[in-house]
Amino acid sequence: MKVNMKNNVSQGWVSDISGNQEPLFFILGPCVMENEADTMRAAEFLKKLSEKLNFKLIFKGSFDKANRTALQGFRGTGITQGLATLERVKKTFDVPVITDIHETVHVNEVADVVDVLQIPAFLCRQTDLLVAAGKTGKPVHVKKGQFETPESMQHVIGKIESTGNRTIWLCERGYSFGYNNLVVDYRNFPIMKTLGKPVVFDVTHSVQRPGGLGCASGGDSAFIMNLAASAIVQGIAGLFLMVHHEPGKARCCGPVSVDFNRLETVLNYLIELDAWTKSRTLPAIQ
Repeated sequence: MKVNMKNNVSQGWVSDISGNQEPLFFILGPCVMENEADTMRAAEFLKKLSEKLNFKLIFKGSFDKANRTALQGFRGTGITQGLATLERVKKTFDVPVITDIHETVHVNEVADVVDVLQIPAFLCRQTDLLVAAGKTGKPVHVKKGQFETPESMQHVIGKIESTGNRTIWLCERGYSFGYNNLVVDYRNFPIMKTLGKPVVFDVTHSVQRPGGLGCASGGDSAFIMNLAASAIVQGIAGLFLMVHHEPGKARCCGPVSVDFNRLETVLNYLIELDAWTKSRTLPAIQ
């Protein structure tokens, strides 16, 4: 396919993200890579859509989901095949890629391929993992734990910045509220913005019901647009959406994944809302 270079010039724009005022970028992809063919299919679809709607795309695919609810939950293709697939996505579609890291032993190997390292929410306080990620020099996208206050993310920043790496993105993905439920406190966005880092909203994981299906997580996808729109009017840097060509057959997070068939309408609305928001100044109350 013909590559449009204006969105992803050598994939280097990800390192230049430093605030929340630029047009919204999107982290899109399947929750977990199920196989190479479907991953490439998703990447091609998303690349074409980014050209059509003119947005900056980071392709997301996990080679391992180490925190599945039950032992029998599908975890992914594994690090060797997963990284090979992500590298092929980068070279074929000229799009930056992001993936999760769970162990320090994997950090350098993953950093050799991906453009952004993602720290899962449950691991956001793991000092060794944060420091190892920081030492790679790559942008580090840290999901705020379901147990963390927004103010406490300053300590996460401090751990990574101890390595000299200051390219850090903070991600909201909901807070535990009783059993099998998450809520989003929209005060978290302006609070985390005061920490001086780009803020991303993982809306699809925020509507999860952890362990809600017994042996797997469920979710309420009907709320995705409401939550996404509410976050975008806070003036954030990026939005994270899990997408799948057949969410009903997805092997991970199907109940909260957006169907390819609906994605263009969804993104077009959110892009327009972001542009409107960032063209105005929020009036002060005090």
